[in-house]
Amino acid sequence: MRDNRTMHNRDELRVGVVGVGSFGRNHARVYRDLQNNPSQKVRLVGVVDSDFSLAQSVAKEFATSAFRSIPELIQVGVQAASVAVPTVAHLEVASQLMEKGVDVLVEKPLAATVSEADEMIGLAERYGCMAQVGHLERFNPAVRATLPLLTQPMFFEVHRLSVFTPRSLDIDVVLDLMIHDIDIVLAFSKSAVKEVRAVGLPILSAKTDIANVRMEFESGCVANFTASRVSTERVRKLRFFQPRQYVSIDYSRQDVLVLTIDDVMSAPAALDPFNPANVAASAFPGITPFKPAVEVQEPLSAELTSFLRAVRGRSTPEVTLEDGRRALAVATRVVEAIAKHSRHVRLPELTRADS
Repeated sequence: MRDNRTMHNRDELRVGVVGVGSFGRNHARVYRDLQNNPSQKVRLVGVVDSDFSLAQSVAKEFATSAFRSIPELIQVGVQAASVAVPTVAHLEVASQLMEKGVDVLVEKPLAATVSEADEMIGLAERYGCMAQVGHLERFNPAVRATLPLLTQPMFFEVHRLSVFTPRSLDIDVVLDLMIHDIDIVLAFSKSAVKEVRAVGLPILSAKTDIANVRMEFESGCVANFTASRVSTERVRKLRFFQPRQYVSIDYSRQDVLVLTIDDVMSAPAALDPFNPANVAASAFPGITPFKPAVEVQEPLSAELTSFLRAVRGRSTPEVTLEDGRRALAVATRVVEAIAKHSRHVRLPELTRADS
């Protein structure tokens, strides 16, 4: 049996991508970019897809090899791989790689079910593999710039809206989009979820396409989430309040605005203190605006660089499988709450296709 763990000491790290649809192709692109950076010492040795013509097209684009199966990729000595196949196949693909000693980055959501996530965690431990989940927003420079500012977040308002595309329709909007923000809020709040209330509807697919969720945490923190994949605009924003401070993150712009309330605030009552224009104009001497430095970087490049660093150093990944399991468990509770609400108000059966 080939065990690629014996190859980790080589200078050049051999990587691959399994599943080169819309997002898997981006993994191949970033690995190729990293390959062109001499300091990274990485080589994209191949891509795999059940649609071999697609694999060939992506391989040609990024000057690598196309394979029909995972065993073929393993035979060329791959040491680490991104798993970007449909969610239902995450466990099957990751297990094939890990049992041969290949370290994996598994796209979110980690697995189709929490029990499958638990099985994947067990496999990583059994085979001694580095395994990371692809919660991309953890590597958004705006999120990273916010981490040092956290004190005691007590209220979150999150909006993630996208125009409709035919990708990822095997899962609902909660597991497709909202799970990004669930992961971030869990990381920021550092508290267990106490209660979940939710409503959702299918619009253009057989799964829930738009959802609104209210989540209460054991700490007393409350979070409101809205996610839609049938919007006319693209919005990626998270805002939260903590004692004497308001923080606004724009994921897309990689921008953070912080408003800190001074001990004594004096301002015209008719003006909105949370309007950045008013703050910038010094209309509120009791509010101090601040924009932390944000090092603009493509989140996927930061994520894959972090993954490869963990592989080389045999160190704990920045976003572990346990993190992915935690976000999946909460997202599953949201899906269940949506199904319960749909039954309660007697919505058509189609709205419960994902329950």
